[in-house]
Amino acid sequence: MPNLPQTPSFRLDGKSALVTGATSGIGLGCAAALAQAGANVTIAARKLDGLVNAQSDFAGDGLNVDILQIDVADVPSLKSAISQAPSFDILINSAGTARHGPALETDEADFDAVSNANVKGAYFITSAVAQKLVSAGKSGSLINISSQMGHVGGVDRAVYCATKHAVEGFTKSMAIEWGQHNIRVNTICPTFIKTPMAEQTLKDPARRAWVEEKIKLNRLGEIEDIMGAAVFLASDASALITGTSLLIDGGWTAD
Repeated sequence: MPNLPQTPSFRLDGKSALVTGATSGIGLGCAAALAQAGANVTIAARKLDGLVNAQSDFAGDGLNVDILQIDVADVPSLKSAISQAPSFDILINSAGTARHGPALETDEADFDAVSNANVKGAYFITSAVAQKLVSAGKSGSLINISSQMGHVGGVDRAVYCATKHAVEGFTKSMAIEWGQHNIRVNTICPTFIKTPMAEQTLKDPARRAWVEEKIKLNRLGEIEDIMGAAVFLASDASALITGTSLLIDGGWTAD
């Protein structure tokens, strides 16, 4: 028998995972990370063709994933889909959207679209997966992809920041409520990652300069920068972590 404490496993063999927003960007990276760590992964998104293409990409790397077509903003459909699926040990909710612009110019349609995906959708996908776990008497790790903008403010980001602050709030409350069931709830909060969602900001020279000045490590984030954190929070290596945020922001929020 070893004399020293043993590092808990980062492996996810035998675990089932659901990843939303999984056909591109951070969601796709997280799904790949979980699959590479041994999880049985279901990728979910609104568009079936994107899911089929992503599934083919996984197969090309020797990884098998299931697909689930859902729109997290459509709560009745979302609840029905999750109720009919087996319980998931792991959730990574990466579905979300952004419509940036000056606060004085925000219209109701944009506000509702961003709020429905980023807050309502995130809330109900998390609660639906948790309900299945509670009913089955199983533990789990539920992770919402939030943002550094859930901890600070940003120009032209009043609506987006509002939604991500909301995600941080309900994550803490859910963690408190579900701790008795050994269900952990956390967020991952990235800085600007090289994804299609970030292109709108990064193609503006003034905005890109602002981003690069705020990131203390002097570089934009890569999808790979998020993948290890996803495996860590999903695994037994983070068994005592709940109700908190893992900031992957290159030092943005340090000052």
